Amino acid sequence: MSLRLQINLIIGLLLAAFASLLIGLQIEDTRRSVREEMDGASMVATQLLSRVQANTSSASLADMARFLVSVGRIRAHEIELQDEQGLVLYHSPPPVYKAGRDAPAWYSDIVTPPVTTREIQLSQGRLLVWADPSRAVLDGWDDFVPILTTVLIGFVLGNVLVFVLVGRVLRPIQQVVQGLQDISAGSYATRLPPMPGQEAQQMGQAFNAMAQSVQDGIEARVKAREATQALAQNRELTQVIQARIEEVRGQIARELHDELGQQVTAIKSVGLAIAHRAKGMDAQIESSAHMVVSCADAIYEEVHQLVSKLRPLALDRFGLADALQDLLEDARARHPEVNIQLRLDEALDTLSEALATATYRIMQESLTNALRHAQASQIDLKVAILGDSVTLEVRDNGRGPSAHWAESGHFGVIGMRERAQGLGGQLHFEALVPSGVRVHAVLPLSQNTPHG
Repeated sequence: MSLRLQINLIIGLLLAAFASLLIGLQIEDTRRSVREEMDGASMVATQLLSRVQANTSSASLADMARFLVSVGRIRAHEIELQDEQGLVLYHSPPPVYKAGRDAPAWYSDIVTPPVTTREIQLSQGRLLVWADPSRAVLDGWDDFVPILTTVLIGFVLGNVLVFVLVGRVLRPIQQVVQGLQDISAGSYATRLPPMPGQEAQQMGQAFNAMAQSVQDGIEARVKAREATQALAQNRELTQVIQARIEEVRGQIARELHDELGQQVTAIKSVGLAIAHRAKGMDAQIESSAHMVVSCADAIYEEVHQLVSKLRPLALDRFGLADALQDLLEDARARHPEVNIQLRLDEALDTLSEALATATYRIMQESLTNALRHAQASQIDLKVAILGDSVTLEVRDNGRGPSAHWAESGHFGVIGMRERAQGLGGQLHFEALVPSGVRVHAVLPLSQNTPHG
């Protein structure tokens, strides 16, 4: 049931109660008038009966009939004369006032009080007298009909007027309902126009504010979804780029190791041969040949270091565990003053190439940062498979992270984070107390596809 119909029904019930009160008051007034009319008629009848009783001893029924005929109709009463056998000798003539008309029976039953018949015994018969309120009731009915008509017309017109006015008053609510339906249908740009009335204006302002919030929320959600899709695409692109970079690095490393390494070895062999032949014959040539051999050794060492940085051959040939061990031994050789410890999980060699490469690069960059910037004396590295993730951790007791380590330009940190996020993982830096840094990364195994 609509609010408009409910309000109209309530006001209709109030109007009906008011109309019923008016009708009840009118009926009660008519009932009181009829009773007063009957009381007045009873006084007349009492006087008449007193006179009749005084003359019953000497009057015959015929004399009584002639007397009643001469008297005629007594006010609001019916009189009937009967002989000893019950034969009616006289009955009051019908009323001439509003003759031929009577009030409806239901109305008469409502307003007519109880009527009693009085019987007077005569010497040769009896006299019956009872009240006749029909004329008084008819007068009440004639007064009641205009009032009833007015009340009914007023009731109908009042309900129609209330229905129209309530509809006009509730028009802002209907606009709000329509606006809500439009929003539920997806029209989030719906706004209500200015509405008359303080309450309607407040509702309109509240609705427009709510609609704006909903629209802003939807737009923010769309932007967030687009950003999530873009992030997913960026991560996928990052994986592709990292894979391509590692592929190119591997090709360059193999070329350097195979081609340039052979050439450097050949140069060293030729230098040694020249030095051997010039020994004892030409000291200058022998010295130059040894210089060439030394340069070849230096070039070979630099090439070896460059190959390790580009792509550790142990990672392709022997797996992640051996590659990390080589990385550790190389760091120990370069920094003998630093105590470096490594703990590895035995199942690391089952990781996919992408996951193994990301693990190696994150550990390599973390170790390099700890050795180059932290001035640490103790570095602990750990790689383990816990549940459905690979957990990486590097701790040192150095100076702690730089105040600007998270700013742009620190490509090592950015690269580590991009590698982790590209595989759906996370990487965090944490300052330790009293000093040092903890690098912690978690890479999900869901990205892992073991080597086939």
